[in-house]
Amino acid sequence: MGTTFTLTGQYVDILKKDIYPARLTVTNGQIENIAPCENAPMHYILPGFIDSHVHIESSMLIPSTFAKLAVVHGTIGTISDPHEIANVCGIEGVHYMINNGKKVPFHFFFGAPSCVPATIFETAGASIDSEQVAELLAHKDIYYLSEMMNFPGVLYKDEEVMKKINAAHKAGKPVDGHAPGLMGDKAMQYIQAGISTDHECFTIEEAVDKLSYGMKILIREGSAAKNFEALYELLDDHPTMMMLCSDDKHPDSLLDGHVNNLCARAVAKGINVFNVLRAACINPVMHYHLPTGQAQVGDPANFIVVEDLVHFKVKQTYINGSLVAEEGQSFIPTVQENAINQFNTNPIAAKDIQLSKEHYPMNEQGLIPVIEAIDGQLITNCLWMQPTILDAQLQSNVKEDVLKVVVYNRYFNAAPKVAFIKNFNFSKGAIASTVAHDSHNIIAVGVDDASIVKAINLVIQEKGGISCVHDQEEQVLGLPVAGLMSTADPYWVAKSYTQIDLMAKSLGSKLGAPFMTLSFMALLVIPHLKLSDKGLFDGDDFKLF
Repeated sequence: MGTTFTLTGQYVDILKKDIYPARLTVTNGQIENIAPCENAPMHYILPGFIDSHVHIESSMLIPSTFAKLAVVHGTIGTISDPHEIANVCGIEGVHYMINNGKKVPFHFFFGAPSCVPATIFETAGASIDSEQVAELLAHKDIYYLSEMMNFPGVLYKDEEVMKKINAAHKAGKPVDGHAPGLMGDKAMQYIQAGISTDHECFTIEEAVDKLSYGMKILIREGSAAKNFEALYELLDDHPTMMMLCSDDKHPDSLLDGHVNNLCARAVAKGINVFNVLRAACINPVMHYHLPTGQAQVGDPANFIVVEDLVHFKVKQTYINGSLVAEEGQSFIPTVQENAINQFNTNPIAAKDIQLSKEHYPMNEQGLIPVIEAIDGQLITNCLWMQPTILDAQLQSNVKEDVLKVVVYNRYFNAAPKVAFIKNFNFSKGAIASTVAHDSHNIIAVGVDDASIVKAINLVIQEKGGISCVHDQEEQVLGLPVAGLMSTADPYWVAKSYTQIDLMAKSLGSKLGAPFMTLSFMALLVIPHLKLSDKGLFDGDDFKLF
């Protein structure tokens, strides 16, 4: 005899735009019946939330522990791009994520990484070619081709790029996009190659342009990139074409909330609640052909109970009929998991990051290119500024907030690359990280060479992690899985990250998430100026200086 239970409340039928008191009957993990009733409690039953694009690795948690936090906020599934671990560990990393995710009651929908490595202008730990992509796409646990970041390759019909896209089409699986700032004919050409989504729009004009060519737009609000304020009006204007995502979310942020927070913000802005919930719960299921259902009769029992449709405080989360979270408590256990990694580099000394003025780009006016980090955005600006020179060496200028930034190869011993960056506002110390999109070499920024080197050597000692140093004080959070994730309890990881984040901010930074911002300063596929382990990179001309 099967397991049956009933639940009463105000049932939210998102597609019919109807709310009515009802009794749900669940048998063997499936919704057997939804019947109108009287005197139902004034809480609301609706499909669970889905994050439509996220790199689980950025939470610094393995999938099973990510799930432990996410279900508390009503998230029942994620469209997960394992691109980060793939750049470190290749296909083995993709299968690591799939296998770990299966150990808990949560829906992880992984994609086949399309850009490993992301570019030829950096050193990654692995590569995945079109044949391997086709093999992954044939796997039942792979639901789509992950974001095609090589948009120049699409526009110029690069053979390998087109083979990957065609493999997805042949498998009947959608292709995710990544084309920041692309508009007009180039956007149309990119979309007509069969790429169906984009989460990189940072202006409403760009999003509307892409929507006009039939592309679906994901509103991203993560720990670093925040595009909600620019794009939220589109939820009412194009309700069938919108989804919500975080892309990259640090553990402390995940502790505070997830897709539920975006729903609350959208409703507070006056967006129709059914359009908000369609983007959060239904559109991802329809676009990616997910087996989670829409909380209708005959669907798997993946639904949530919220106190109201204003704040979206989650009372209960059900996955396949099992209660996995209630009133802020997660019932998902912490899984004991092994670590995989690829890390092989030696500690460095201060002399290794000295920078001769002869070895750094300088224009005819004697100015040097400086990366300008922008809080809440992945794009950077290229500033041309007066260098600070001492004994023929370029130096940080703390007073002008022009600091050294270093990228050091983690996969084999090589000379570190050094540049300058503005907007970290450190007055002391340094931070370092092996979370450095997309190849995840070591990246560091600081006010002086001794501090930078100390921070770098701390993460080398851990074979991956994040660190912060100042004088005799130091903190490090080890990330043994690919230098990206911890296998520890997620609440401990979130607490540890909060502590080291506060220390980083105490160095003087006004950035909302200094470590997350730092992690994108080596992301070459986002304009305009970045630094890789091979040197300073011009994102507009797509070449090294």
